[in-house]
Amino acid sequence: MLDAPRILVPVLLITQGISIHFLAGHENLPPTPALSRFPAQVSGWTQLQDDPLEPELVSELHADQLLNRIYVNRPTGTLASLFLAWFQSQRGGKSQPHSPKVCLPASGWVPEATGEMDIETRAGPIRVNRYVVVNRSERAVVLYWYQTPARAIASEWASKFWVLAGALQHNRTDTALVRVIVWSAAGGDRAATDSAAGFAANLYPLLRQQLPN
Repeated sequence: MLDAPRILVPVLLITQGISIHFLAGHENLPPTPALSRFPAQVSGWTQLQDDPLEPELVSELHADQLLNRIYVNRPTGTLASLFLAWFQSQRGGKSQPHSPKVCLPASGWVPEATGEMDIETRAGPIRVNRYVVVNRSERAVVLYWYQTPARAIASEWASKFWVLAGALQHNRTDTALVRVIVWSAAGGDRAATDSAAGFAANLYPLLRQQLPN
């Protein structure tokens, strides 16, 4: 019996490529968000510093806007790293960013646990990917998702589908990768997950406001 997912994936990619190529001449490009002015306050979290990205990484990503920032929850001292890569269009050879499950191992982080989790936010529930990663003596919980103008998506293949749907319905292919990292400390992975989920719950409504919709 033929494996349906194995058939659907290449069909989806081919269809997406044809559609985006067709729209290349008259795509409805959304305005570019000023991520450098992204709010310094995310509920109880405060901007600590912006972390400049390596020029090689910036060149490799081909993103139209990037944000790499550390927030701190001062009452607990917990740090949360926010990485956001926004793409105005998938045309011209661009495609959505590589999944962190590709990038993190390349940086020395080994996944120890993977899965998905649901997070309740003021803008509605979202499903995100959850990774526990290890690099020598360091441990961290990573949450990430893909964000289109209308929704947050955990699955990489589902995000391609919704980008295609946006291309066909609205002549738009903009999308973003959102990644949150909280390091595991004395409280362990559960405490880090709770902190990362709390940060993401307050972050998502802000993203809906700051990114083009």
